[in-house]
Amino acid sequence: MAPPVPLLAVRGSDGTSLLRGPPHCEQHEAFQRDGRSSRCVTFSRDGSLFGWCNGHSVSVVRSSDGSLVSSLELPKTSLIEFSPLNKVLVTWQPYSKTQDDAQGDANLQLWDLTGGGVLMKALFQKKVQSWCPVWSDDEELCVRSVNNELHFYEKNDFSSIANKLHLQKVSDFALSPGNAPSKVCVYVPGTKGAPSFVRLYQYPVLGGPAAARANKSFFKADRVVMQWNQKATAVLVTASTEVDKSGASYYGEQTLHYLAVNGETAQVQLAKNGPIYDVSWSPNSSEFCVVYGFMPAKATVYNQRCDPVFDFGTGPRNAAFYSPQGHILVLAGFGNLRGQMEVWDVKKYKQVSKPQAPDTTCFFWCPDGEHVVTATCSPRLRVCNGYKIWHYTGSVLHKQDAAPGTELWQVLWQPFPAATFPERPVRYQAVASELGTTQAPPAQAYRPPALRHLPATAGSKLHEEEAPQDLRAPADKSVSKAALKNQKKREAKKAARQEAKPEAEPEAPSGPAPNANSQSEPSSGDPETDKKVKNLKKKLKAIEELKEQQASGKVLQKNQMDKVLKEQQLLQELEQLLISQ
Repeated sequence: MAPPVPLLAVRGSDGTSLLRGPPHCEQHEAFQRDGRSSRCVTFSRDGSLFGWCNGHSVSVVRSSDGSLVSSLELPKTSLIEFSPLNKVLVTWQPYSKTQDDAQGDANLQLWDLTGGGVLMKALFQKKVQSWCPVWSDDEELCVRSVNNELHFYEKNDFSSIANKLHLQKVSDFALSPGNAPSKVCVYVPGTKGAPSFVRLYQYPVLGGPAAARANKSFFKADRVVMQWNQKATAVLVTASTEVDKSGASYYGEQTLHYLAVNGETAQVQLAKNGPIYDVSWSPNSSEFCVVYGFMPAKATVYNQRCDPVFDFGTGPRNAAFYSPQGHILVLAGFGNLRGQMEVWDVKKYKQVSKPQAPDTTCFFWCPDGEHVVTATCSPRLRVCNGYKIWHYTGSVLHKQDAAPGTELWQVLWQPFPAATFPERPVRYQAVASELGTTQAPPAQAYRPPALRHLPATAGSKLHEEEAPQDLRAPADKSVSKAALKNQKKREAKKAARQEAKPEAEPEAPSGPAPNANSQSEPSSGDPETDKKVKNLKKKLKAIEELKEQQASGKVLQKNQMDKVLKEQQLLQELEQLLISQ
């Protein structure tokens, strides 16, 4: 049986539509396009249901045939979400109160989809942060954060709270994926000199530090991001501060921590200073990729022991995306970067393609593991709105620009259950396409105008680029020992042969010895002018070195900053001297 064709939801100022693709995208014949602008669209976890709210009502239809499942008259609804087994629909609208009603209305509603959209429970949720309750995959457990407490509900019974976890000022939590037993990771920010900490509990054993399966504390944390792997064996915690007290970065400081269900904890050691841009678990749950460091950023894959496995070197990137099957990794530079994508075969650690998608604001893998979508959406960018569907080899298969006077707000692939799309062998040759490919052009280092007529030197590079490096140990140690023994024998024989050869006498110079300090630079004939040019170039070289140190994170002293500020003046003086020659 052939695998299904995924749907792509497109939401914009001109309405909401469902497209059937890839490689070519056409309107889903069973879905009646909604011409009113929607505030939110979403699929259920298995992709069988599609819901949207358009300022008049909340509608839920079946993705396969477009038949209506439920329609709710909720004009103020801004966010909607499905429970994992499609039993509950969650809706949220901004909290408001009036002079006549100081308490306001409950703005978080839980609707029973199995019973035709009957209201199950109405709750108060003032903040949009962590607005939606979180379920385990089997819906046996539901967790919600309320006033520094975690409230646990069992079997979708919201009439009573089955259990509570109370820690002082709990500000965030992450429930593990999968079925029972469920684990929950909680974050408590530090106060009055006490460190922040993250604790990992297994339900229903909740309580103090003694009940925790793992515990990790750290001082540098104003907020955290917690990410479980798919097998629910470990969680990665990215801790961030708002301000970098060293002054090296205005992004603040970030550290990455690892907690395992078996109690192991560690801080992931990164090979370059600077921000942590992205952390992504592989779908196999045994590896994760980190993009970090001052630009050009590094990207490294680590195993579950937090040992580096493969280093991708440096490049203009700030995001990492594993394919749903985990066999391909895309390293990308979006946002304030130029949209370069590096597509890698993860098993061979070999680069497949290097396309470029400028002005991209969002990127999503198609569930088939063969295609991706990149889009330029408002309000992040209000010009050049549109989306492209690519094959991972770099070919553009479909392109759609927003109509004049309209904006694109969101694109979203239809999800599918695991194993719906099997892993296919990685291709290295670009697939055929009428729209062609967009390979990234080679980057050219910037050179000041006064020095562009001079020959380029190796020292003129602004950044030292690092090449990819495989850090994996040899798989078969017995073979490695034999190979190492043979290599030593060959090296010993080579050394013996070289010792037996007589040393070659140096050739006599045919002319006067060249001056070690001589340069292939044009001379003006005026020794004083040549001396001034040489001194100016020496000062400019020192300024370039100071700028490189500053880019790597070093804080310059006042006299060093004064030198850097004089760069433009020195360039003008050098240009005048070169013109007068």
